[in-house]
Amino acid sequence: MKRFAIFAVLLAAAPGAALAADAEAGRAVFKSQCSTCHSPVQGKNAVGPSLFGIVGRTSGKVEGFHYSEANKAAGLTWDVATLDKYLTSPKTVVKGTIMSYAGVKDDAKRADLIAYLETLK
Repeated sequence: MKRFAIFAVLLAAAPGAALAADAEAGRAVFKSQCSTCHSPVQGKNAVGPSLFGIVGRTSGKVEGFHYSEANKAAGLTWDVATLDKYLTSPKTVVKGTIMSYAGVKDDAKRADLIAYLETLK
């Protein structure tokens, strides 16, 4: 039992340990940082494409949205890990993207935002 407790403590403290994400807090991050350009509503594009159904989608594939050549050619699948990297620094992940957003540097806020994006189905 003692070994299990030590293992659990080490696992929790390990680098990259999953953050407990809060989708409702992520909705607030979305409203304050993303909703100026993106809609969570299916088929409603704005300055940026709708983010409805983004998790699992291939980059550059929202019907009716004009993407940069860089985004169309990126061939990314927007899974949790890719979104985490992209939302940290979009221009680092997709060089040539026209998205001007600098990214979410706070790990917890980014995890919350991704948890919210996962609800958009």
